[in-house]
Amino acid sequence: FTFLILSWAALLTYNTILSINSNLTQDFPDAPPYPDPVIGMPASVSSARKPRRLFHTALTASDSIYNAWQSRVMYYWFKKHRDRPTSEMGGFTRILHSGVPDRFMDEIPTFVAQPLPEGVDQGFVVLNRCWGVVQWLQKVEIVEDYVLMAEPDHLIVKPIPNLSVDGFAAAYSFFYIEPQRFENILRRYLPREYGPITEIDPIGNSPVIIHKDDLRKVAPTWMNVSLAMKRDPEADKEFGWVLDMYGYAVASALEGVRNLLRKEFMVQPPWSTEIGKAYIIHYTYGCDYDLKGKFMPGKYGEWRFDKRSYSDSWPPRNLSLPPPGVPETVVTLVKMVNEASANLPNWGS
Repeated sequence: FTFLILSWAALLTYNTILSINSNLTQDFPDAPPYPDPVIGMPASVSSARKPRRLFHTALTASDSIYNAWQSRVMYYWFKKHRDRPTSEMGGFTRILHSGVPDRFMDEIPTFVAQPLPEGVDQGFVVLNRCWGVVQWLQKVEIVEDYVLMAEPDHLIVKPIPNLSVDGFAAAYSFFYIEPQRFENILRRYLPREYGPITEIDPIGNSPVIIHKDDLRKVAPTWMNVSLAMKRDPEADKEFGWVLDMYGYAVASALEGVRNLLRKEFMVQPPWSTEIGKAYIIHYTYGCDYDLKGKFMPGKYGEWRFDKRSYSDSWPPRNLSLPPPGVPETVVTLVKMVNEASANLPNWGS
């Protein structure tokens, strides 16, 4: 025991003397220590950087109150994330397909597109979306090589990189777009010589990141196919409010534009409960819960958020937060709307 104590004391004394006489000054870089400051990366590797592939965000919208407040919130969050690391978000254009300027022209970069001639849309105003994109592509020089097609009810939760790869567009896969289920109808628009019905991807036009040259090919076809489907009683009945989504999916197949299906593109509360790796919250569904945080699908909840509650009026500032137990996606959605409305001028006026 005495020997162990003496050995420990000698070792401690030795280390103390060594530390006092050592030069602790090190020339560490200002940046975080990677690559390793001692064994540096070869110059050919450390200097190589992946080039940024910027995309232009195109938001299609009407001049309704319903679209106006959503567009303002969407653009607020676009600006917050545009210049952050990992972002490849470039310019932004709201394609306003109502035909006349509105009072947010100075707040949101806007291209005014003309609506379809009276009666052509047969009351389905969404068809003005594809016609507006066609006009925009014809009249505007887009600086970026890629385009993200977005919608007013998209909230950007983190910087978006260019998710397209090697000539493939990037698109979100919608569970309710079912080409195989409606093959008999879709064969009227995609002849058999174009391949199996699986050539039609389960997508809509948004969110999609696509090369602008491919979009120039797809957009007119998207418009023509959608209009033809609207005139087709069976297609109109079966596709309903997602008719133009089927129109885009068919047009993409007709023009030979293939899509990478990116599950991480967005989440859709309340069915999606966690944000995870997603870049966008798409709040198309109503979110209904009781005061204990229990989900109430198909019922009018004691606490609820549904964008359609504000079709003709602006959401108030400082919406009430969900009760405890409500999923992350819904809580984040309400907080993001509240932050935007609190910081945007003339909200609701």
